[in-house]
Amino acid sequence: MGHAQVSEHKYSVNEYFEMEEKSEIRHEYYDGEIFAMAGTTMNHNDIVDNIRTLFKGFFRPQGCRVFAENIKVEAIENLYYPYPDVIVTCSEEDIAGTYVVKNPVILVEVLSKSSASYDRGFKLRQYKNIASLQYFLLVSQNEFYVELYTRTSQKAVWNYQTFDNKDDIIYFESMNFEMPLSAIYDSIVFIPGEESI
Repeated sequence: MGHAQVSEHKYSVNEYFEMEEKSEIRHEYYDGEIFAMAGTTMNHNDIVDNIRTLFKGFFRPQGCRVFAENIKVEAIENLYYPYPDVIVTCSEEDIAGTYVVKNPVILVEVLSKSSASYDRGFKLRQYKNIASLQYFLLVSQNEFYVELYTRTSQKAVWNYQTFDNKDDIIYFESMNFEMPLSAIYDSIVFIPGEESI
């Protein structure tokens, strides 16, 4: 999703939370600045729904929660609050929470033309600071293409894999969960002429 800065004014985190409660559109917060979130495509929405459904079927019976698009993550306390497309958390603090997930284990971003470089660059760097995060998934909406970042036993080291065949299986080893690309892209019709992301 693209972003447009809302104001030159520097906002406190409390001011931001108060504004979000009343706002009809979502805003991300970074270091006192707020950015309006752009709308999404139907493919984006369907992919998010597919992934959320897959995650809920597996993780909910284990006592975890799965959120999509409208819940913030505390990437850096009092500094950065983005809205990932899909969140999985198994933290008791988050399960009892209201507005913000602080301890996600999986984050997903579905890429758009306007957000791809932001999601792969700035967001990825910030998400890697979240101590609980084990997996970060980037999903193209224009072709069979998924990127998976997996935290290793060395906390600052991440493995990187790509999947580009609809028969590929993405395996989340530490969580004993697998997800077929065909299920992520179930009922998705790629638009001819759309550029790959």
